[in-house]
Order: sequence, then structure tokens, then C-alpha cells
Amino acid sequence: MPNSCEGRVALVTGASQGGTGTGTAIRLAAEGANVAICARTEEKLVQTMAEIEAVGGTGAMFVCDLSEPDGGRDTLVARAEAALGAPIDILVNVAAMGPYKKFEDIDLPLLQKTFELNVKAPWLLCQHVLGGMRAQSRGAIVNIGTRAAEYPVGPPYRSGVTAQAGTLYGSTKMAEHRFTLGLAAETHGQGISVNMVSPVSAIATPNLVAAGWLPDWVFEPVETMVEAVLACVTGDPDVLTGRNAYSLELLHELRRPVYDFRGTTLVEGWQPDDLPPLIEERSRPADAQLGTYSQRATG
Repeated sequence: MPNSCEGRVALVTGASQGGTGTGTAIRLAAEGANVAICARTEEKLVQTMAEIEAVGGTGAMFVCDLSEPDGGRDTLVARAEAALGAPIDILVNVAAMGPYKKFEDIDLPLLQKTFELNVKAPWLLCQHVLGGMRAQSRGAIVNIGTRAAEYPVGPPYRSGVTAQAGTLYGSTKMAEHRFTLGLAAETHGQGISVNMVSPVSAIATPNLVAAGWLPDWVFEPVETMVEAVLACVTGDPDVLTGRNAYSLELLHELRRPVYDFRGTTLVEGWQPDDLPPLIEERSRPADAQLGTYSQRATG
């Protein structure tokens, strides 16, 4: 799939932490896209931009706090399009925060900040790219989701943190799931795909692995998430749209090989034929094995 995004113009949020945002930005660049990236931390954005350039890519970076109404999000798309010289036709919303707290301990500032970042920011960015996508009858939007958006199963309810302290995070991400699929319905037949991609359990981001409060069997590599995003971006927009997909399941369904961020080397042990037992293992309830969550954010 070399150059599968040749001539495309992309915006990836939350591209500074070495996870899905960073990997997606690098992979899109390796596939020929001109890529704009944004996050809150300039130093780490510089690192991501260096990796984009290392694969022969070009782009622009923007320091932007998407959780703040005056943090630059209202003009982000316009600034990115001006810098890249063309309308955005790929948008990947990765930036999010996952505060795990008991319902009664969530104060108004945290409630507002979480909704601003997890719901309002991707909603607004989707609105801002739609005009350009419709004008050229081409576009792809991928929002990154989570299994925490599913309803807790019970009673009885598991004692782990997802069911017992994930109400705010899960609720905001469920709202994002719903508007993603609604937007897919509204844009179907216009050359635009809109999809939600979630990890089967947890993405092996550097920060999450280093934290040490998840068992190893829970993780999937960042590369599988990136490959699933790329599959949605390059798929037939009349067919591969409106999906609330889990990464490994989608890759197995599509029989899609998984490559590294450069798109040149297959990731050993994570190819389509390897995936069924890995999916089953990572679909096991992990809550009981997890430690105490604190407020965490990507981007």
C-alpha cells in the first residue's frame, strides 16, 4: 500500500505522546499525505514532526489546547489548511482525556473540561472540515473510541474501575460514538467516510506501558490501531463507513496486513491469521486486575 494517501491532506490531533496520534501521523506521511498535527506540548510535537520528515513526509504543527474554547481549536482547521495549501480531506481525532473518578467526586470544572475535549472538540473539528470535503467529494474522518463507552453489564456489576469509576469518560465517549455514526449517515453517498475505531482493550502507548497498572495480556500494539485507522481512511467511502469498529476485529475482517509506522515492515505476531486468539484474550474482563486510575489525558 505504498503511497495510498498520495495527494491527501490530513489533520491528526493528539499527536505528541507516541501513541495512536503519533503513529497515525507518521504512517499517513509515509503513505504520501501532507500532515498537520496538533497537541498541547510543543517539544513533543517537534519530535513527531521530525519523525514525519524522517519518512519523507511534510506537514505543519500547531500547539493547541482542544479542551479550552479559547485554546485555538476554533481556528485550527483554517490555520492547517492555510499552512498546507489545501482543504483537509483526512481528519483523525485522537486527543482525549479519561478521568476515572467516582460519580460524586466529579466537580463541575472536570465535568466541563472532559466534555470540551472528548465531545465538543471533535464535533467542531468535524464541522470545520466538512465544507472542504463536500466541495471535493472526498474525505475521511476517524474518531478514536473506547470499550469504556459500552454499558456496564449487570447486576451484579464487576468491581473494577471501568464499571465503578468510568462513568464520565464512558459517557463522553459514548456521545462521540453516537455523533460519529450520525455524521456517517448524513454524509453517506458524498464521497466521505466517517468511522469510530477503538482498541479491543488497551493500546500499548509508551506512557501506559510504563505506568505498569495494566497486565501485559491486555495490550495491543499501537501499530494495529494505526493500521485500522489507515484501513478506514483508504477504504471505499460508500462501504466502509458508519462503523463502530474494534481494531483487531476490523483487521481480521478485512484480512489486512499490519505494518510498522513506515509501512514497510510487517509486525510479527499481529497479522490477520494471528488475531482470533488475541482478540479473545483481550476481550476478557480486565477490570479486576487493574489498579486505581487517576485522571489521564492523551495529546
